[in-house]
Amino acid sequence: MSRLRVLNPDADRLKEECGIFAVHAPGHDAARITFFGLFALQHRGQESCGIAVSDGERIRMHKDMGLVSQVFTEEILATLPGHMAIGHTRYSTTGASVKRNAQPVSCTTMTGDITVAHNGNLINAHELRKEMEAEGEIFDTTNDSEVIAKLLARETTHDLVEAIRNVMQKLRGAYSVAVLTPKHIAAFRDPNGVRPLVIGQIDGGWVVSSETCAFNPVSASFWGEVHPGCIAVVDEKSARIEQGVEPERPAMCMFEFIYFARPDSVMYGTRLYNARERMGEHLAREHPVDADIVVPVPDTGIPGALGYSRVSGIPFAEGLIKSRYIHRTFIQPDQRMREMGVRMKLTPLEENIRGKRLILVDDSIVRATTTKQIVRLLFECGAKEVHVRITAPPITHPCFYGIDMASRGELAAAKWSIESIREHIGATTLGYLSIPGAVDAVGRPKNEFCLACFNGDYPIAVPEDVRKDVFESPKTGAFATVTSGQARLEFEE
Repeated sequence: MSRLRVLNPDADRLKEECGIFAVHAPGHDAARITFFGLFALQHRGQESCGIAVSDGERIRMHKDMGLVSQVFTEEILATLPGHMAIGHTRYSTTGASVKRNAQPVSCTTMTGDITVAHNGNLINAHELRKEMEAEGEIFDTTNDSEVIAKLLARETTHDLVEAIRNVMQKLRGAYSVAVLTPKHIAAFRDPNGVRPLVIGQIDGGWVVSSETCAFNPVSASFWGEVHPGCIAVVDEKSARIEQGVEPERPAMCMFEFIYFARPDSVMYGTRLYNARERMGEHLAREHPVDADIVVPVPDTGIPGALGYSRVSGIPFAEGLIKSRYIHRTFIQPDQRMREMGVRMKLTPLEENIRGKRLILVDDSIVRATTTKQIVRLLFECGAKEVHVRITAPPITHPCFYGIDMASRGELAAAKWSIESIREHIGATTLGYLSIPGAVDAVGRPKNEFCLACFNGDYPIAVPEDVRKDVFESPKTGAFATVTSGQARLEFEE
């Protein structure tokens, strides 16, 4: 029997950023379409979600903490009539994970409400917010998305495209943004294109999404990417693409291809499942080892393990079964259940493991906490050897563009050598995919990616004071929590 004990089963996993979805479809129930679009993007954030809808005259909105299926019911969707909508599913990267920071974010202006959903992270949000507060602006949230909404609200004397252009000139960082006004849907993307944004056609209308995986559930077809620095605008008459700001060096996040995005999505013209298989193939060439079976860490390790098996000739076999019904919940486990966290998610197939030399394929190692526990579990089930292979290069630097990642001092590869990490996790051997291997697997030039978390080369200069809780401040009713080893204040709603 396994004797695995883990305090936090998610401590070694990168946290998704956010997902955005928008639809303009006359004659259709936009709220229902957006619900299914967000449901397909649930992997990009599980803390909160929201939908804002316009019927051409008025914007209505509902948002709350929880999964899409928890927040929205038939009764709630019935209160959101209209043919235009934007939606958001959130994992916090700026601002605490509390209800007031749920998106979309709405502002009232002289020309009507304007509502914003944002994926990414602004690196100059603190500076912009201080300037606006000095001019009398009052903020209701602690997230950087409200900064975008307030800036747009200030530009309502211009038409929507010109307003967005003016705002884009002030923003620095990663942003893919959907905008809803009573009459229009718009979406725009930062000049480096760090976060994905795609546009598709639906019967009689258009949809915009973080990923193409949201198109099939709503019967939409892929039309194209919203290119870096561009604005997509949809109204009753047409859909068009406008240049917002001049594009800069392309810097799509490589972790979208390695882990974050759904494997059935297409980015840079590449199906991510196939790219992840090729990463496993490169990994087998770079770090070969004699073994009996190739075992994935489910589910994200499966394509890489298949690729590794194909090139190495070593059979693929499942050694760990993941519960398909483990989701975030408002019911908190007690201490004993937290200590069994990984066992709640992963069940070993002891018959496939005992006496075998295993190649364990996973997508990444952050702090090395969970990997260590999985390796221990496999040895406790009788594995003879456990050779760990990672389909990402070593993570040595934190992300400031929309991924909740540990500080550099907590990153295993930033403080330890690969051999030290191997000893820490208890693996027989350890091998990471190289940066050239990851780039080649996607099939685009190296200079079209953001690789900062692997090499410290940040495509957008990052101020020293940028940090996740930059807007948090002590208030009555606040309670201190510690997340990723850093204290922050959160507020009870």
